[in-house]
Amino acid sequence: MDPRIVEKLRCPVCGEPLAQAADLRALHCPRRHSFDIARQGYVNLLTGRTPHVGDTAEMVVARADFQAAGHYDLISNALAGAATEAVAQLDTTEGFGAYPLVVDAGAGTGRYLGAVLAALPEAVGLALDVSKPALRRAARAHPRAAAALADTWQRLPLADASTAVLLNVFAPRNGPEFHRVLDPAGSLLVVTPDTDHLTELVGALDLLRVDPDKADRVTGSLGGHFTPVSSAVHRAELALTRSEVATLVGMGPSAWHTDPDALAARLAALPEPVRVTVAVRVDTYQPR
Repeated sequence: MDPRIVEKLRCPVCGEPLAQAADLRALHCPRRHSFDIARQGYVNLLTGRTPHVGDTAEMVVARADFQAAGHYDLISNALAGAATEAVAQLDTTEGFGAYPLVVDAGAGTGRYLGAVLAALPEAVGLALDVSKPALRRAARAHPRAAAALADTWQRLPLADASTAVLLNVFAPRNGPEFHRVLDPAGSLLVVTPDTDHLTELVGALDLLRVDPDKADRVTGSLGGHFTPVSSAVHRAELALTRSEVATLVGMGPSAWHTDPDALAARLAALPEPVRVTVAVRVDTYQPR
């Protein structure tokens, strides 16, 4: 694991700094708490039991396939641009050193983190997720990235003010912890679905609807810790096959609530190509 990333990590049990063992198979702290590095490349920094296990292996495969086809590249491009702008405003001689840390909280496959790191040649990155199948991919998302099993609802295994840019894409937001780990000059980039995201599929396939007040709720949940800096909506129209639509449904939250037989019947009724609107909001926040 990249030592530039390890030095930012903290023991999830006692909060002490972590170091990599001589055999490279674990991280440990001065109090002898030890955390194994899986052969797939991620370190398990989860303590205790968590009430959720994140995305299933099937959901992760669906997401990886859909992203690899380039359908969500507008999200990658938007984040890369916003992160580049955020890092350009930092004084890298103080606080961040030569290698600013980008953390993706709820990273999934790590594709968005990889895109941001590709745009920031001096940065290193850490993918955090509670899904082991997702982290197996995130650990290989970029040569300058590492991955850790962690519950973003709990204390994050990072030092105070250690992070230059924190990404949060379609994932839960832990305002107090995000504020703790971000440097006062750092930026939080939050991606959420806009009101017309996948609108053509919502009624046709009986999918979950986007809360029309979601943008206000997100800002409200972060308001005690962050100040909104900018907001932009990015839209594109996709022309998908029925198979690609099935993959899209299978990778998102509707996968937990959709009956497979009913979905197959509804999909069969859709004319090809299926026109689908992608609409996401990218909000930039800075710590108060």
